Amino acid sequence: MPTRGFSMIEMLMVMAVFAILALIALPTLLDRNVRLQVQEALALADLAKAKVATFYADKKDMPSNNEDADVPSKEKIVSTLVTEVSIDAGAVTITFGNSVNSSIAGKHLTFRPAVVVGTPTTPIAWLCNTRPVPSSMTAMGVNRTDIPPKWLPIECRS
Repeated sequence: MPTRGFSMIEMLMVMAVFAILALIALPTLLDRNVRLQVQEALALADLAKAKVATFYADKKDMPSNNEDADVPSKEKIVSTLVTEVSIDAGAVTITFGNSVNSSIAGKHLTFRPAVVVGTPTTPIAWLCNTRPVPSSMTAMGVNRTDIPPKWLPIECRS
């Protein structure tokens, strides 16, 4: 007697297994996508960080805003993932938006400069989020990071 193939119950069981595997994998893929978007946006912060370091080496003080650091206004430093990059007392803050994942739209990531006060020739250590300040250094600016730690780059997690 020839076989007729799989029964309806067997097909439903296979589909159920595939659905469960997809439900397990989907959050991991979404988290990875958000982490990649955060990582990609860091290049814009590097532009501002270089200008802050130059300003500190020249003036022995931190720039209070984008204009002092000779950087375009915060609304003009944009990309497909970032709506603005602002400088406040030396701290560089990225605001996410535009085509970014809705989970981090409107959220911020801050890099604070840590310096040896009175020694502008010492390189600036950039602290991301709540990273501890190195000994004998002082962190400048305020941390405005409000992105959940699971989506931050490794160097920004405490």
